[in-house]
Amino acid sequence: MTREVGVLPPPRRAALLGAAAEEFARAGYERASLNRVIRGQGMSKSSFYHYFASKEELFDAVVADLARAAAAALGAPEPEALAEGDFWAGVGGITARLARVAREEPDAMRFAALFYLPDAPAASPLAAVRAAVDAWIDRALEVGRASGAVGDGLPLALQRHLAKAVVWAMDEWTVANAADLAAPELAGLPEAQLDALRRLLAA
Repeated sequence: MTREVGVLPPPRRAALLGAAAEEFARAGYERASLNRVIRGQGMSKSSFYHYFASKEELFDAVVADLARAAAAALGAPEPEALAEGDFWAGVGGITARLARVAREEPDAMRFAALFYLPDAPAASPLAAVRAAVDAWIDRALEVGRASGAVGDGLPLALQRHLAKAVVWAMDEWTVANAADLAAPELAGLPEAQLDALRRLLAA
């Protein structure tokens, strides 16, 4: 859990965490420059360390804030809700919602960039978020298998790995290239993602 020694006023805290999120997303965790973030906010090192004990605590605070914002914006349903009606239509609704949130919510795009960092600290809240995503996917796949929409010829863990590979590859690519994509190209990505998932997993 993040340990804040002091309490920054909310506007200053938001500005600091926003700048830190940009730095971590651009450079990765290890190469991110804490000095650059601090200087950009007009803070001294002693002032910074009054609020955060380390770069890792700053990263933890960034992840926790962005994860909350992204989860609230997405509002993902419980996996069991996919049993109501057409399973793949429900999955399509989720991929479309993910794409909309990515377009309209800057914090969600920032969080997506951090989600895939290969050098994030092992004890970061990011690990808990990733574990929660894995658990959600497993439950969704179980619902799909029970309804006959998802095949059962492969182990569940392998199906999860395949699903994550598709979603993560397309999300990483979208995060890296969103600024260069035209609106119709962005709009077509959820359908392409859904089609790839169905080809891999459908019964």
